[in-house]
Amino acid sequence: MDMEPLVALDPAWPKMALADAEAALTVAGGKFEIETVEIDGIPTRVWKHAPPSLAWLIAASRAHGARAFTVYEDERVSYDANFRAVAALAHALVAMGIGKGDRVGLAMRNLPEWPVIFFAAASIGAIVVPLNAWWTSGELEYGIDDSGCRILFVDDERYQRLATDNPALPAIEKMVVARASVALDPRAMRLEDLIGTPHGYATLPDAELPSVALLPDDAATIFYTSGTTGNPKGALGSHRNLMTNILTSAFSGARTYLRRGEAIPDPTPKTFLTCIPMFHVTACSATMMGAVAAGNTLVFMRKWDTIRAMELIEREKVHVTGGVPTIAWQILEHPDRDRYDLSSLEAIAYGGAPSAPELVRRIFTEFGALPSNGWGMTETMATVTGHGGEDYLARPTSAGPPVPVADLKIVDEDGVTELAIGDVGELWARGPMVVKGYWNKPEASAATFVNGWVRTGDLARLDDEGFVYIVDRAKDMIIRGGENIYSSEVENVLYAHPAVTDCALIGIPHRTLGEEPAAVVHLAPGMEASEAELQAWVKARLAIFKTPVAIRFVHDTLPRNANGKILKKDLKVLFEDRVAA
Repeated sequence: MDMEPLVALDPAWPKMALADAEAALTVAGGKFEIETVEIDGIPTRVWKHAPPSLAWLIAASRAHGARAFTVYEDERVSYDANFRAVAALAHALVAMGIGKGDRVGLAMRNLPEWPVIFFAAASIGAIVVPLNAWWTSGELEYGIDDSGCRILFVDDERYQRLATDNPALPAIEKMVVARASVALDPRAMRLEDLIGTPHGYATLPDAELPSVALLPDDAATIFYTSGTTGNPKGALGSHRNLMTNILTSAFSGARTYLRRGEAIPDPTPKTFLTCIPMFHVTACSATMMGAVAAGNTLVFMRKWDTIRAMELIEREKVHVTGGVPTIAWQILEHPDRDRYDLSSLEAIAYGGAPSAPELVRRIFTEFGALPSNGWGMTETMATVTGHGGEDYLARPTSAGPPVPVADLKIVDEDGVTELAIGDVGELWARGPMVVKGYWNKPEASAATFVNGWVRTGDLARLDDEGFVYIVDRAKDMIIRGGENIYSSEVENVLYAHPAVTDCALIGIPHRTLGEEPAAVVHLAPGMEASEAELQAWVKARLAIFKTPVAIRFVHDTLPRNANGKILKKDLKVLFEDRVAA
């Protein structure tokens, strides 16, 4: 174990060894049975009973009938109504000439329309491109052009953002706008003209989906991630990638019961307060896929607000929330928390950002809810490991063991030598959740995806039971409240300022966000620039969460090693006053 358990555990726990629980759950004929299939010529263990495609999944969801699928303000869309809207939009897309392999862009905040568009496009074999709604128009333009979207769905805010800067977007044939508040240009149309508003989805015709032949390993999504150099990369995901998460999440929950010595209960629908954007794999893949399979309800918020979140937890009797540690911290520490009935909460789950062991303890002791987390990345379509309940309380700095269809290994700097248990090296992962590669970037794909394995760029170690401990990130990345900030992107913007000749972006610890970006800058001789000026410079060019919260100026160029790489660890001392505060 990595440290003493955070709370006193039952002395008889665990009632079942990890390996025995896995063997019991994956027995032939059972829900979690495993088989081996070839994916791109590589034998791969997969969940035998995972749904075959997104089209199959959304069609099966009709069985949930009148149960609420999405809740947003006063809009409540049932599973039946949602499917009617999906089918109607799928047929509309086919009528527009959209077919298998065409890219369909989707840039909007969490709204009931988001999953409708997602499933409609994916069900006809199109490749859905969820774009970061926080991006500037320039960042959106890059993602749209790089993926080659033929049609783009946006909400009113994204439409106006793009309309203001008016990028050419040559591949876009039609822009479809949800909840438009302004007159649209000739290339745009209102989504409501195709399927109406969420209030009216239940009155749409009861139609089947268009008949399209889909295979599990057909391409389904492009989620954008960034490396430490160059432009963002589109991770090309398959139907199997997304379907894998359904059984992965269910397996982790079932394993917790067996470890506790309890019978696995029959699945019952739960209500989730979905606080993180759907354009992240955490929300889209790790949360929504399982929700649709189980008949869970997803409650959306226009934007994160702690008071509003507690109101919704009380009103909707929310069972599960989370997403990133920030959300749990802000609810825990809000002075008005006791004014709200939060007793319905059963679990607070998160990933995507570092979390302090103190948070794990407080979720359990103050909410009476079980904490859970996991490890994954955009390139693994979210979940590879699952960590919850007593296992998490016992190993609060671990991200858990891999699920049985996944493998982890720790590899030396040479990219070949597998290291021993307990040694720190680069974490490699493989399994049916690993994406097909990067869209139109063969060199980057070859460097990252090796014979079914993905090189994660995370520095980690494994213990003797297979629990993984992420100790650092080899990739030069900062995670602020679940949002990835790639240092080179911000540094390039700072370098573009006429007064800056040397700079580095580093992450400084933040109690609730995990990390925040901060910059160290060396100015050109005779030039001047203030902290506020450089922050405004970045803010005007990148999404606001990428703006450095603090900038320190140094007289000399930044320290580097023999290879010319900036020694960022030596710069953290400049922010000790901020960390201490």
